[in-house]
Amino acid sequence: MSKIDFYTNPMSRGQIARWALHEVGADYDQHLLDYGTTMKAPEYLAINPLGKVPAIIHDGKVVTECAAICAYLADAFPEAGLQPASDERADYYRWMFFASGPLESAITNRHMKWEPTTEQEMMAGYGSYDKAVAALEGALSGKDYICGDRFTAADIYVGAQVDWGLQFGSLPTNAAFEAYAGRLRERDAYKAAKAIDGALIAEAQASAPPA
Repeated sequence: MSKIDFYTNPMSRGQIARWALHEVGADYDQHLLDYGTTMKAPEYLAINPLGKVPAIIHDGKVVTECAAICAYLADAFPEAGLQPASDERADYYRWMFFASGPLESAITNRHMKWEPTTEQEMMAGYGSYDKAVAALEGALSGKDYICGDRFTAADIYVGAQVDWGLQFGSLPTNAAFEAYAGRLRERDAYKAAKAIDGALIAEAQASAPPA
């Protein structure tokens, strides 16, 4: 199988894609891009017109959007066992798309200090932040992973949202989220990917000019 070209910045959602690449055991070349410069250069805009990372190129095809990258890699590397079984498919797609759509929107809007009114909740895809969070908490309560007792590619994306949310306060601390994140942080692929991005961040900070 051909090597994957992986476009990223360590201080971005590229961390999710790197984790997915390690979970499936993919061979990849990383291309580090800077915000406002190489990320907005014509060469990269030809890959992703939005000028954001991550993106991967595999067998000549471009995949962007973290949830799509997770799902694509699970399909492209079936030997990793991250695709859903027939009885897991409903939860797999439901919660991966929930996390990338309603939950992401709810978190982003709250960060930007915009909350829908009761009337606007009918138009907002997530209703309200509290409702979106409660839905995810309910989905994880009493289960080890989002599809049940087995880790799948959906857990990479959903898990990254929970992991990030707990670290930076965009999600509340509760027993379901803490237990779920704790299980994911013990995975070898998670640790390996985080170590790479952590080292890249430290290197960039050490070389940055003093403020």
